[in-house]
Amino acid sequence: MAEIKRGITVLNRFERIHVDDENVCRHCMAQLRRVYKGLELSPEELELLERPRRTFIVSFPVRMDDGSTRMFTGYRVQYNDARGPTKGGIRFHPRLTLEDVRNLAYLMALKCAVVDIPFGGAKGGIIVNPKELSQGELERLTRGYIRAIHGFIGPRKDIPAPDVYTDERIMAWVLDEYEKTLGKSAPGVVTGKPLALGGSKGRSYATALGGSYILDEALQVMGGLEDSRVAVQGFGNVGANIARILKENGYRVIAVSDSKGGILDEGGLDIGEVMGCKREKGSVAAFPGAEKITNEELLSLGCDILVPAALSDQITEENASMVKARVVLELANSPVTVAADDVLFGNGVKVIPDILANAGGVVVSYLEWVQNLSGETWRRERVIGRLKRIMGSAFREVYGICREEECSMRLAAHLLGVRRILEAERLRGNLR
Repeated sequence: MAEIKRGITVLNRFERIHVDDENVCRHCMAQLRRVYKGLELSPEELELLERPRRTFIVSFPVRMDDGSTRMFTGYRVQYNDARGPTKGGIRFHPRLTLEDVRNLAYLMALKCAVVDIPFGGAKGGIIVNPKELSQGELERLTRGYIRAIHGFIGPRKDIPAPDVYTDERIMAWVLDEYEKTLGKSAPGVVTGKPLALGGSKGRSYATALGGSYILDEALQVMGGLEDSRVAVQGFGNVGANIARILKENGYRVIAVSDSKGGILDEGGLDIGEVMGCKREKGSVAAFPGAEKITNEELLSLGCDILVPAALSDQITEENASMVKARVVLELANSPVTVAADDVLFGNGVKVIPDILANAGGVVVSYLEWVQNLSGETWRRERVIGRLKRIMGSAFREVYGICREEECSMRLAAHLLGVRRILEAERLRGNLR
């Protein structure tokens, strides 16, 4: 009877979510509802998990090329640091919101816990369309943001990395501005840097490579798919690299897309030539000899493996029933909504969740950070070997929970991540 009462109390706690509390992460609460039955979270545990530890909103001036000054808004959210310094990318996007950053920081905390690396989760970004800025304006924007948040980041505190519309060039500016402000060398403050500034071999394609290892592991336990047909939505760094890697590994990549459209060839695309077309003409849609399709049509193609590698919320409750793939490998963050996830699970589609599938990037970021702190430079083979072992181990742990609990892989991954975070909080004395 006591357990029943406790359960009612916790469920009521969910219903009494602080809808007016701007620091509550609503996406997190939606996810926590899904893991409640598996974990029997207490009110104290829920309250700890539903709010980020620290949220920073900064406004800073940037001198533009025409001599004018514009004010920009930036965010940094450090969601949970019980397992170590927080870790997460910097995103430049015109529609970035604080809620987006909170959600992504929460997912980063879970992601680091799922692959069992000693980081918490963070995320940051600036509300800006980087395509409208010159290189000089972009550099001054980056440096202004780092000056505004430099006191809150550091190699033992919070370590940024590249994200949407940011790259190793921008990370080089992050490092340089931080070191100028600090007055000393600190290569471990940021990952995803150029090799000449302490970056790690393998980092530029680590997210895609890690995803390919997870897919290989999944198909081994689910049963391999003969001549597997793959469709990839998004042809940026991650999407292009996963298409290339899977093609090299014997998969048949039949469709790819970017923001301007997509292409389809049932016989299989030559990914090297598609990458060349993207570089020269700016879009895969310009590739000759293939059928033109939309991003929406790509999601409903008759393929074996669907790889959303673009933006969030691409598979929704409205289009989830049209997905024909047997496996969805989430290389974007939150490409499947909570409601769509239920539809896919009910239809027997195996979704390999983002906090497992796309963790290769943060794993190699961790290895870069370790190299920076120790003053070492590892060979590519050592980095890739450790990436493969870490991803393989994480998959087996998640899949084991999936079978034991008879649940989706997403729920299993969330159970694992939340358990590890709460264990760290308990050991620190923050929970009973």
